[in-house]
Amino acid sequence: MSYTIKDIADMANISTRTLRYYDQIALLKPTTISASGYRLYGEKEIDRLQQILLYRSLGLKLAQIQSILDDPTFNTLAALKEHQSNLEEEREKINQLLTTVKKTIQYTKGEINMNTAEKFEGFKKERLTENEKLYGEEIREKYGEETIEKSNKKFMNLSKADFQKMQEVEDELFEKLDQLAISQDLISQEAKEVYSLHRQWLMYSWSNYSAEAHKGLVDMYLADNRFVDYYNNRAGKNVVSILHDAIVKYAKD
Repeated sequence: MSYTIKDIADMANISTRTLRYYDQIALLKPTTISASGYRLYGEKEIDRLQQILLYRSLGLKLAQIQSILDDPTFNTLAALKEHQSNLEEEREKINQLLTTVKKTIQYTKGEINMNTAEKFEGFKKERLTENEKLYGEEIREKYGEETIEKSNKKFMNLSKADFQKMQEVEDELFEKLDQLAISQDLISQEAKEVYSLHRQWLMYSWSNYSAEAHKGLVDMYLADNRFVDYYNNRAGKNVVSILHDAIVKYAKD
C-alpha cells in the first residue's frame, strides 16, 4: 500500500514541509514519485519515520539520527527497547515530581503537613535518577556500590537549606570557571576557588573527602564526553579541561 505525503503527515502529526525537508536531506526518501509528481511512501518508510520521531523525542539531531539509521548494523528491536527504557526512566522522574506537586497542593490547602525533606524530595530524586542514568555504571565500577549508596543517601537527606546551598555553590563554580577559562592561569585566585568550590559541592554528597578520589573523578570528567558536554554546554565554552587541571593542582587531603 502506498501513502501520499499528506497521508503520512496526518498519521505522524507533522507537516508536509517537514517531510519534504527530510526528503531533501535524504533522511526519509519516498518509495517513488508518481507520474503526477507526488511523493509516495510505503510501509518501510513509515517504519523509518517512526524511528526518526522516536530519536527526535530523545533530543538527537537529524544528522545523528541519519547516521544511526543508515548504519548497516543498526538493530531496530534493540533501539526500541532502549527507547522504552528511556521513557520508563522519564516517567519515573515525572511521577516523582507529580507526587511532590500533589503534596505541595495539599499542604498549601492545609490538608496535610509537609516537612522540609518532603518538599524537596522530588527534585532530589530527579537529580539522582538523571545521574544514575548518565553515570551510574561507571561510578559504581570506579568507587564501589557501597560508596555510591552512601553518597546517594546523604544527598537525599539534605535539608532544604543545604540543597539550595549546593545549587548556589554550583552556580558560583561556573562563574569562577568562566573567569578561569579566559585567564587559563592555574596559579590565580580563580583557580584556587574553582578547586575549593568543586570540593565544597562534592561534600554535599560525599561522606569523606579524598584528594585521590577527587583527582580520579575529574580524570573521568576529561575522559567521558557526557561529563565534557555537561560542563562545556552549561558554561558555553570549553571549561572541563581547566577544571580538571585546577583540581589536579590543588587537591590535597
